[in-house]
Amino acid sequence: MAHENNDSDLPVVVIGAGPAGLAAAAQLMERGLQPLVVEAGDQAGAAVSQWRHIRLFSPWSELVDLAAGRLLAQQGWRRPDPAGYPTGAEWTHHYLEPLALALGQAVRFDSRVIGVSRQGRDLVVDAGRDSEPLTLQIQTTTGVERVLARAVIDASGTWGSPNPLGSDGLPAIGEAAVRHQISYRIPDLNNLEVRNRYANKKIAVAGSGHSALTAIVALAALALEFPDTEIYWLRRRGGIGSIFGGGAGDQLPARGDLGRTAKIAAAAGHIRSLTGFRTGAVFPVAGGQLVLESLAGDRSEPVDEIIVLTGFRPDLSFLSEIRLDLDPVLQAPRHLAPLVDPNLHSCGTVYPHGFKELTHPEPNVYLVGMKSSGRATSYLSLTGYEQVRSVVAAIAGDPESAERVELVLPETGVCGGAGFFDEPAGPDDSSHPNGSGCCDTSQMTLAR
Repeated sequence: MAHENNDSDLPVVVIGAGPAGLAAAAQLMERGLQPLVVEAGDQAGAAVSQWRHIRLFSPWSELVDLAAGRLLAQQGWRRPDPAGYPTGAEWTHHYLEPLALALGQAVRFDSRVIGVSRQGRDLVVDAGRDSEPLTLQIQTTTGVERVLARAVIDASGTWGSPNPLGSDGLPAIGEAAVRHQISYRIPDLNNLEVRNRYANKKIAVAGSGHSALTAIVALAALALEFPDTEIYWLRRRGGIGSIFGGGAGDQLPARGDLGRTAKIAAAAGHIRSLTGFRTGAVFPVAGGQLVLESLAGDRSEPVDEIIVLTGFRPDLSFLSEIRLDLDPVLQAPRHLAPLVDPNLHSCGTVYPHGFKELTHPEPNVYLVGMKSSGRATSYLSLTGYEQVRSVVAAIAGDPESAERVELVLPETGVCGGAGFFDEPAGPDDSSHPNGSGCCDTSQMTLAR
């Protein structure tokens, strides 16, 4: 016999122990609901820790969820200087890890969600979707576990699914075979092993967003110390345009600093630019080097290493039995997609939104945080925090609070080919055939 899906003993499962996921858990706990956060990594902020060397564009005042801050205050937490700009490591150490500790047994690590469905119903069955609980299959260190949930909040982000080198969204021909010479992350040149990998090497950097700018600046500094280091910057756009952003006019000062620094590095002669280069293939040549070939048949100089910074995309594979309503282009919730589309969107026009824009045909399933933006990149942590506040209010049966907007976003200032972000994820112009809009970047800046 079917039962109502309002079982108070069932948890709300949150997928991902990053900033949005942990904020959702804090919001749930504050409302007396039982959260269960499942994280595939072995720590809170597992994805953030992978870009620990990168400093965020946003200050501490915009990086702490309100409910999370209240929970932490009960534990005697000392709030960081609100005017400071943390690195990924500092954000993790001073906020995400203490927040996970404050949530206690509600957070489980080494637990990867491999499937979500409606109990006893596959995708095609209509009956019972609003009465039966959701069911999740979770891979743990001891096997696969089934967990029932009253609701699911997917805050797993996009960090684990980087876009490939190929300009058409598919891997370049030969890309898989030379994967050991390709990185899809900004290199941490403070790490001796990583530093040795790139010092005195010929390096191709593919991408035009802030991730690429950050890598270019770091590698240019490496070239000053190791003069045989050569950097080739591959961009799909036909020219420089406004790629370096708003400079001193940017109201996100850290972002403006990055653009100015990258422009100086490019003008100093440390970097060779290949514009209008849309990669179709990569293949090895003599001496263990690689050559990239464009769709037009142009070829790069032989290089030793390739750094691909062309953005990320959401992993929807474990949601294949859930009825999602996604925009076919951006892979974001259909009602949210027009607000974040970088082909149309200009900076500052993504207004705060909540459960209405995030609702799917499947009851009580929400994609939040960076994952909600799909392949678009218009995201701030403040936006994610407002999303989870609204979603949790809806799950708790408080429609008045769910529909109320409780966030006023800061002005983001001048954006030339750059967006407003504060944690890495999102494509450069590679994901959008019309090129990068003013909110198109990867949210990261060089540590000062």
